[in-house]
Amino acid sequence: MAHPYLRAEHHQFRQVLRRYLQSEAVPNFSTWEKAQRVPREFWQHMGRQGYLCPRVSPEYGGSGADFGYAVVITEELERVGSGLAGIGLHNDIVVPYLVDYGTPKQKARWLPGCVAGRIITAIAMTEPEPGSDLASIRTTAVRDGERYVISGHKTFITNGGQADLILVAVKTDPASVPPHDGMSLIAVEANSPGFRRGRVLSKLGQHSQDTAELFFDECRVPAANLIGAEGDGFRYLTAKLCQERLMVAIAAQAGMERALEITRDYITRRVQFGQSLSRFQSVRFTVADLATKVHVTRAFVDSLVARHIEGHLTVAEASMAKLWATDTAKTVVGECLQLHGGNGYMDEYEISRRYRDMAVMPIYAGTNEIMKTIIAKEFLD
Repeated sequence: MAHPYLRAEHHQFRQVLRRYLQSEAVPNFSTWEKAQRVPREFWQHMGRQGYLCPRVSPEYGGSGADFGYAVVITEELERVGSGLAGIGLHNDIVVPYLVDYGTPKQKARWLPGCVAGRIITAIAMTEPEPGSDLASIRTTAVRDGERYVISGHKTFITNGGQADLILVAVKTDPASVPPHDGMSLIAVEANSPGFRRGRVLSKLGQHSQDTAELFFDECRVPAANLIGAEGDGFRYLTAKLCQERLMVAIAAQAGMERALEITRDYITRRVQFGQSLSRFQSVRFTVADLATKVHVTRAFVDSLVARHIEGHLTVAEASMAKLWATDTAKTVVGECLQLHGGNGYMDEYEISRRYRDMAVMPIYAGTNEIMKTIIAKEFLD
């Protein structure tokens, strides 16, 4: 489908990346799903090929590529499987905090490893009790000389099972009014004293994406690991959540396009009552509805990607993209499963995995109920 912001070099890049993933990821993906993680060797191989953090400056090992390449990588990873979402999170959600808010020393220390796949990153915001209420987090960081002492518990952390560097949302001033003014971001390296991983969580879908609990038991990190200014963490998170939610919308779009593609192939091959399923009017009408939903959503998402590239994307628009694309994708994939009949319920068919993987997209990066709250505030308050 059309991407008006992509040029010939982006399309050439897509072809090379798709061939690479077809060779290196697709044959191994089922194994990764069973192991509940994408192996480090693949991360490092991606890094050697230039597919990690391409927007990072060449000064730190990146390509200085534009956002169009991020879109292509996200779409092609999603075509393989949603369990590769942690690579997109690393590329387009976590590393941009270091690029935009890190000090020169922090960038020199961490970015080359992020680009090469030697450092896997995560961002730790969600906690068991506050959930989507980010301003109410309870993890604290107390300054003790040249160190911060971090205490708290995070959950549902993408890449948490093997991350080497975690950006942790903490309260450096728990008494602050309003509460979000006391929030900061601190980088925690996995070998920091007092840091430990909990369970790698078993999930309905996205099995190869390691999602874990993280514990900070008076975890001591250098004060120099503070990202940006103390107390500005909520502002940083809010600014970057726009891109995060847009990336989720892009992944949802690619996922439903893939679901429709494999469903079209299935109903064309599948014979019932002496003819292809694709010849039945009820099936044809269903596919017509699904194709329309997919194309309309593509036009909407592409328009907002273009606005993001121009620097004009608003918080409400990013929330709309995430809300509409993920809800629509969930509907489309569910209908595609139905068109597969009993076979769709079997794990040997890709649509089965697509169905369970899509279920989380309206939930993470802020639930779609939160998206509605943001959109309503823009239009009503």
